[in-house]
Amino acid sequence: MESNIIFNKDFESNTVYVMKIYHADVSKVWNYFTKAELLDQWWAPKPWKCETKKQDFKEGGVWLYSMVGPEGERHYAQVKYREIMEHRSFDGTDTFCDENGNVNPDFPEAKWLFGFTGVEEGTKVTVNIHFSSTEAMKQLLEMGFEEGFKMGLNQLEEILK
Repeated sequence: MESNIIFNKDFESNTVYVMKIYHADVSKVWNYFTKAELLDQWWAPKPWKCETKKQDFKEGGVWLYSMVGPEGERHYAQVKYREIMEHRSFDGTDTFCDENGNVNPDFPEAKWLFGFTGVEEGTKVTVNIHFSSTEAMKQLLEMGFEEGFKMGLNQLEEILK
């Protein structure tokens, strides 16, 4: 179910750009990206699921969550929120970590910028992900990030229908 997702990889600038249009208004889509109980419904690619341990959606706040696999395996990650412009954009730093939020240095960190724009069809969501190096970007892509993130974005589309 590949539906209108643009996913561009720029190895010169170590950046991934993702764009998808949802047929829902900005405030509804915004909520699905910023509220733990809604993020948990779609953030992980099935059969995995997302479970939020804690979330404080504010500048300087943290979203600590785990991806839970079908065998019960858990991989923790966190987003440290930076600037938030209500219903327009937010950014933060994403890292792999343990269940207490201690960063795992074996995995790359990435800076994410989410943008939300009202368009005729509904809401255009853009995601710019910047890595510190080409190696860091390749490491995340080799872990199946592109396929997994697209699956999650499409799962959200199903929920919003």
